Amino acid sequence: MSPTNPSENLKTIIRSSTSGGTPSLWSFSFPDVASRLPCKFPLWLQCCVNCRLDPPTLSYLFLQTWDPLLAQIAKAWASHCEFAHNKRLKPPYKLHPNFTSLGENLWTGSLSIFSVSSAITAWYDEVKYYDFKTRKCNKVCGHYTQVVWADSYKVGCAVHFCPRVSGFGALLNGAHFICNYGPPGNYPTWPYKKGSTCSACPRNDKCLDNLCTNPQRDKVTRYYSTVFPDWPIFPRDRYTSLFLIIIPPILILSVIIIIWAKGKYPHLFTLK
Repeated sequence: MSPTNPSENLKTIIRSSTSGGTPSLWSFSFPDVASRLPCKFPLWLQCCVNCRLDPPTLSYLFLQTWDPLLAQIAKAWASHCEFAHNKRLKPPYKLHPNFTSLGENLWTGSLSIFSVSSAITAWYDEVKYYDFKTRKCNKVCGHYTQVVWADSYKVGCAVHFCPRVSGFGALLNGAHFICNYGPPGNYPTWPYKKGSTCSACPRNDKCLDNLCTNPQRDKVTRYYSTVFPDWPIFPRDRYTSLFLIIIPPILILSVIIIIWAKGKYPHLFTLK
């Protein structure tokens, strides 16, 4: 399975959700960051959750849905601004209550070129280095195999603005994007099995858009946060943001108190 243009083989499968709120998983320092992200809420979530291989001849591939705890884990590690895998992914495997171990993909680069879809496409484009028959890579291809790993049915992603990223050379002001997957891929076996579409789906699954689906497995309990507005931005730093949030209501309250005091105690405001 080696398409001539792998990026064209990424298919966004629209999955409706009634969960409210918007995840505050995007921590940047620039007010215009929303315009640099690939799409508006809720479409950008579908980029993270459903940018998967269009599987015309796979015997099974689980639909992948959002997991809020995986997203929190990704956000926590992304904030370290370190180009390395999360050290806590190793034994004793206590990061997630439902998965003993987790998969993880990282993308780091200039903020000006970052988008969710471009990062995931870059991972997928490693397909050209992967030999399905021998299961070997002639260069890095572990990101690709994790993206298309048939059994990984949950994902959570986050991006963090980093002035510098440890282990990533001279990059300044970069976007550090991480996705965590459960269960993980990249075991010493094939990432998927070829065969008639959905022919190897579990008994209680249904076939939807060439993917194995199951309401219980695919359930999305919530998206990490109900923070409003839609694009939570932290310009400068948290203390400055808190100051900017608190000052307007304080000023309004001060004006109301002064107007009330003038009416109640006019003599206090009379010039002698």
